[in-house]
Amino acid sequence: MNTIGILTSGGDAPGMNAAIRAITRVALAKGIKVMGIQRGYNGLINGEIFEMGRDSVSDIIQRGGTVLKTARSEEFRTPEGREKAANMLRIFGIEGLIVLGGDGSFSGAQLLSNEHGIKTIGIPCTIDNDIAYTDFTIGFDTAINTVVEVINKLRDTSASHERVSIIEVMGRRCGDIALHAGIAGGAECVIIPEMNFEFDSLCRSIIETKVLGKLHYIVVVAEGAGKAQDIAERIEKCTGVQARATVPGHIQRGGMPSAFDRLIATKFGATAVEVLVEGKSQRVIGIKDSKIIDIDMNEALSIKKTVDKDLYHLANNLSI
Repeated sequence: MNTIGILTSGGDAPGMNAAIRAITRVALAKGIKVMGIQRGYNGLINGEIFEMGRDSVSDIIQRGGTVLKTARSEEFRTPEGREKAANMLRIFGIEGLIVLGGDGSFSGAQLLSNEHGIKTIGIPCTIDNDIAYTDFTIGFDTAINTVVEVINKLRDTSASHERVSIIEVMGRRCGDIALHAGIAGGAECVIIPEMNFEFDSLCRSIIETKVLGKLHYIVVVAEGAGKAQDIAERIEKCTGVQARATVPGHIQRGGMPSAFDRLIATKFGATAVEVLVEGKSQRVIGIKDSKIIDIDMNEALSIKKTVDKDLYHLANNLSI
């Protein structure tokens, strides 16, 4: 393996830069040339490729986002687009490609490998934590901390006004951000798409806690389970208690990556290089039971994400 390429695809996630840094420095230490590919698969098709040195990744470990930038690519979804991408890799002498992104990005890497024989490795980077084969994805921990900070601040104003605060967090159809941040932030209610939710029970709980003298009530809802504004309006109509919706939106993707995200990103990046050097392809890196793993990409993409029901029941018990 003489030359490897790195690209970031799909939504950005805090910790991507730490992974880019690790890949670059570990590869250079092994005498391998590193080529950075800007703007994901779209940039690959357009030849937005440059050689990376140690200075290319200096002072980026603490930065959110991705220095390589990211973009969606409709052209890459076509066989013609993927052929252009494979030709660019050959023109620049790239023998192995490390893709940082989610399951859609991995599917693209898989197609490149199957159709054109490119050696590919995937590193899971998504704040949603919606990739089943790994316990944690890069960016998830930082996103949780961002939401917990939002909860902490809203609790102050909610108590002052004796109101209900509904916080709508990201995650598509995966409720992990809502569940983990809700527990860590001390929310009274967590609503996720994987579990059934009874609105009348929520209203009863709000009324009961108000009678007991509690000044605030925090609800965390995953975006795939409902809209915060709709829930707030229904609560006010049902209980007569003032309710306000907050949607942190894309601030959940930004900011300095947490120490945990930097650590696993660094380990993932180093392992990805090692796996390529071993001659492996179509592998994805992850963490399971605190150990760094690499497994077959086909197997990884076939595993269905499930919610931690014990954690969900814990959240309900803590709200009593």
